[in-house]
Amino acid sequence: MSSSLWISKTGLAAQDAKLQAISNNLANVNTTGFKRDRIAFTDLFYQVQRQPGGQVDELNDLPSGTQMGTGVKIAGSQKVFTTGALVTTDQQLDLAIEGQGFFQVEQSNGELSYTRDGQFFRNADGMMVTSGGLPLIPEIAIPEDATAVTIGEDGTVTAEIAGQTGGDTLGQINTVNFINPAGLEALGGNLYAETDSSGVAVEGIPGEQGLGRLQQGALESSNVSVVEEMVEMISTQRAYEMNAKVMSASDEMMQFLNQTV
Repeated sequence: MSSSLWISKTGLAAQDAKLQAISNNLANVNTTGFKRDRIAFTDLFYQVQRQPGGQVDELNDLPSGTQMGTGVKIAGSQKVFTTGALVTTDQQLDLAIEGQGFFQVEQSNGELSYTRDGQFFRNADGMMVTSGGLPLIPEIAIPEDATAVTIGEDGTVTAEIAGQTGGDTLGQINTVNFINPAGLEALGGNLYAETDSSGVAVEGIPGEQGLGRLQQGALESSNVSVVEEMVEMISTQRAYEMNAKVMSASDEMMQFLNQTV
């Protein structure tokens, strides 16, 4: 069987995987805080028929060898953590991080996860929670008689209480950062988990130690560029067609041999 068929097959599989990533990026173009995926490829092993630098005779070496590649595979997918556009919502519990950093939330099993989605709500206990009901960490409890909540750029949370003068401090929202955010594990639901690759979460006050400032009444859009994804989609489609063309040419060559030999 012609090896070019199998090589083409790896190319088709790789381009199909890239199209899957593009599809996921476009599907989440309106997901708050979503970070686009980028696919990286690597070539497969080589069949070395003549070693580069091999000795031809006592005096001469081969200037190049004969190395036949065997295809391509996905080297990995990477989350691109560029900041998305900030959209003003005028909702007092909507928060956007202007720069680096993640909000901390606590999952039902007690473990912490991290998110760029700053769309928070107030649950029945007055706690600030995500749209999935996970509490923000450190916890912020908003009194039942609070008439307005103000969140500063440094994460300080104050509330105006009915019948009182001056603001009442409710707590401090800290954010975290990682030495390698691309190493975070995507959990779905706009959440990420810490891994050995990401490093440990370093907590701090927004606006300090490289952490981005908070913007109240705004949300971070996804960082998906529709135009860029469309260009990537066209380029992937053409690469897929070319691999399919090679497969067809290889098949026609074998058909020719069957009919003429």
